[in-house]
Amino acid sequence: MAAHNGLLSGGKDGRKSLEQLLGEALPKDTSFKVYHISTPPTSTSAIYSAPPGKRPNKTYCEHHFLSVSINSNGKATSSSPGEVLVYAIEVLIYSTAHSTTLFVSKADSSGYLHLLDLPKGSPSPLKEISSAFLSYLVERRRRPGIQTIVSLFARAQDQYLFARSIDNKGKHVLDDRGLVKWWCRVLNPLLAKEKDGGWHNIHGYLTVPGLDKYEAKAFLPPKYAEAKTWTVGHPLREIALFPDAPPRCLIPHFPDDPKSRFLDELDEELSGSQGKDNGQWKSVKDLDMFWEMMAFRQECSAGRLVGFIWVVFAPTPPSEAGDTASSQALTSQASFASSFTEPDDSPVKSQRRRPSQTRESLKDETASPTPNRRQKARKTPALSGPIVPRKPRVKENNHGHRPSKPESTPYYIWPADSRGQVVLEEKDYHRFHELLLSLDFANLGLAREATKRWTGEVPGGSSVETLGWGTTVVGTRAFEARNLPGRDTVTTLNVGLVRKKKRPADDGGVSAEAAPEERAQAPEVNVLGAGMVRKKAKP
Repeated sequence: MAAHNGLLSGGKDGRKSLEQLLGEALPKDTSFKVYHISTPPTSTSAIYSAPPGKRPNKTYCEHHFLSVSINSNGKATSSSPGEVLVYAIEVLIYSTAHSTTLFVSKADSSGYLHLLDLPKGSPSPLKEISSAFLSYLVERRRRPGIQTIVSLFARAQDQYLFARSIDNKGKHVLDDRGLVKWWCRVLNPLLAKEKDGGWHNIHGYLTVPGLDKYEAKAFLPPKYAEAKTWTVGHPLREIALFPDAPPRCLIPHFPDDPKSRFLDELDEELSGSQGKDNGQWKSVKDLDMFWEMMAFRQECSAGRLVGFIWVVFAPTPPSEAGDTASSQALTSQASFASSFTEPDDSPVKSQRRRPSQTRESLKDETASPTPNRRQKARKTPALSGPIVPRKPRVKENNHGHRPSKPESTPYYIWPADSRGQVVLEEKDYHRFHELLLSLDFANLGLAREATKRWTGEVPGGSSVETLGWGTTVVGTRAFEARNLPGRDTVTTLNVGLVRKKKRPADDGGVSAEAAPEERAQAPEVNVLGAGMVRKKAKP
């Protein structure tokens, strides 16, 4: 484990830090406390299945977890007693030689944000925090000539990260339709960075299985047609390394993803030798059929909706003069594509690099280190003399488990200013994550105790004060409260403006106001004339 101040420090090129981005997005003079945890890039299984005859793409995964707390007593500083977590979001970054994919794994609120007593009509702090965090990660993980993709699926659920938070009456859970609209509004600010960010093109995609294009357009942000930044559909074939590969090689496999579970079931059809050779499913022949069948899945049917959203950042193509950084990235990408079937450490590729050498010379080289090691081992003198005991030392900061990774490789970049305040190994990260899932947020008292335990129990034995755990962010964004539709104030008319309409006077000259009183005192009786009453004749 290692502590960093990536939340506080900006980029060397003048880019804003996460603290600055959050401060500009949050309401003015409102205090929040931010906790950012991350892991170093770790080799993991490829998210895309390899085409027939190819090797899987070498992939690295990096976890980022951002949690935000407030002071439950009001707008006082978050360092005062009564701190409670209100929001958390987890993002997984998958990096390869040709793409960087940011997958929003989970996001949840505890329902205690109303304790800030923000004015009605103010922008949602949770939406602003999510947009700023994703924008920060996209900018820090940007590589020249490499595309970046933000991917997520919107599925309504009572609770994801804060256990029993659904019992809190202050928590407002969006339905399926509301959640899909909310995430489209969260990602919409990222599309406006095409000119400022130097990207060649930024485009958003939305797919809702079971709905046609006209029905799905209702979920997109307003005025999207004018900006032409959103499309109802998917970019799976456009972002693929091999666009002509079978459908199973074009669909990413993310953890706890509805389409990933469908992929696992379809892969069972590849048990035969023919299926393994061509990589084709028996029931699903193309991507359109895949999405059609997704609409009949339990998670996407029976009145439930799941929205799959992508934002694709296309890099700027290198100029004819030749950009040094871009050319290096493209060279690494080309070398990776050439080594897709044969990795660098494979014997076949090593023989191609040295075609003049024979197999006997290669065997001699591989066998030569063994006798050298034995000769060195024989020359090492035997240890002798008294054994001096050494006192044990306590690993206060857990230096032996501090992650050590290069900051830049052909497969990923890991700049120091983009890491979390605390960098954990993957096993420690999962243990810290499971701790949050086991805590109770049913009421304010339990939520305070859960927040205190989670923020105070940093893995590795390091004290919170030593690490500088948590950063207070004060919002600087000023806004005017606006009236939301359906929440307008009631307009009261002046009493002098209300007048009663007088009825016309009757024949007796009595006004309509006095007539009801007289009728109540002497009600009129209708008497039929004698000539109008007739007896029925007997047969």
